[in-house]
Amino acid sequence: MKKTDVLIIGGGVIGVSCAYYLARAGCSVRLIEKDTVGAGASHGNCGLIYVSDLPPLCLPGTVPTELKRMWAGSSPLVIRPTARPDRYRWLTGFALNCNRRHRDWAMGVRHELLQRSKSMYQQLFNDEHMDCEWHARGVLVAIKTSESMRAYAQFNELLKPYALDARPYDRAGLLAMEPALRDDVIGGYHHETDAHLRPEALMRQWRMVLETAGVQIEEHCDLRRFSIAHRRASLALTTRGAFAADHFIVAAGAWSSGICRSLGVFIPVEPGKGYSVTMQRPRVCPATICYLYEKSMVVTPWSSGLRLGGTMEFAGMDFSRRADRLNHLMQGAADYMKMPGNPRVMERWSGLRPMSADDLPVVDWLPGLQNVMVATGHGMLGLSLAPVTGQLVAEMTVGHPQTADPAWLGLGRFNFLGRAAHR
Repeated sequence: MKKTDVLIIGGGVIGVSCAYYLARAGCSVRLIEKDTVGAGASHGNCGLIYVSDLPPLCLPGTVPTELKRMWAGSSPLVIRPTARPDRYRWLTGFALNCNRRHRDWAMGVRHELLQRSKSMYQQLFNDEHMDCEWHARGVLVAIKTSESMRAYAQFNELLKPYALDARPYDRAGLLAMEPALRDDVIGGYHHETDAHLRPEALMRQWRMVLETAGVQIEEHCDLRRFSIAHRRASLALTTRGAFAADHFIVAAGAWSSGICRSLGVFIPVEPGKGYSVTMQRPRVCPATICYLYEKSMVVTPWSSGLRLGGTMEFAGMDFSRRADRLNHLMQGAADYMKMPGNPRVMERWSGLRPMSADDLPVVDWLPGLQNVMVATGHGMLGLSLAPVTGQLVAEMTVGHPQTADPAWLGLGRFNFLGRAAHR
């Protein structure tokens, strides 16, 4: 088939964004996807554009706190046993990143990227006339105990230097703002800068924009290997034939680390399974996206439905859908929201998020290969960071990085275990 300037492996929101901004930069682009465009983690997430989500998951004290919660059965986190050494290497790197220095560094980087990405979404919708049920109403944090109110107040202090701290509400104020919450919540916080959209709608419409722009899309096209000579890849050998390109972008989400491993490069990214339940919009439906604090889960309202999402399960490339995790979401929502007694469920879903050991994306050229780049590790911010990632990849490919400092997200920040060193 005809050679393109760039071949992208992965049809999730990161791959699609890379294709969009590369095409805008004047590159000919082919995108290959082993399933269908938007079928993975980009499909069933809660649609958050989470500008205020600055602190990384690897915060000081996270490891002992979550171990206690797992022991008590109250944690959204599950770690399944495995014989894979890379999992334990990743867990060690994550634990080593749970320190204040990394927290402060990561918050600064995430702030810069998230602010840019939100404004780029607004520009995208203006330029391409995409209607994805975008709502900029913020995120409402619902809390049920005094201890949690105090804990969130401390967390909220971290956001004040960035002017992203939330407004506190007592019970009466919270219920006046969101009557769909149950009367036994005691208060909460409102993050006013955040937004949400329907991710399936975004992916459908963004795909149509790519096709109009001349991007060649190959679905049900699984990468087998690269043909490499003289430190350059020349072909991607796939189940649908060989594709030639000048540059190759590995943007395959949780599959990216395995692809890079086949090229001899360790990427500290592990699949973290998330779950969601989508139902018809109930008669009593929240107007604002709600984060149920003690349950660590999200309730997202759209005009076309309601989605419950959350949990984090480390079980490798495991695609099974566990009923107990889905039930956890249903019960969690019923504990906080005025849910219908017999909701009409439209979809039960699970997907694999690419979780990096320091909870920052990895965007860099692979060492030893002059024309293969990886863009992965976005964790739970893949949707939020898609535009800024796509723009950065396009700039790095054509040689003019301006959107962000590539060193922020480079592989050089990691040691052998995945601990991040900060310059």
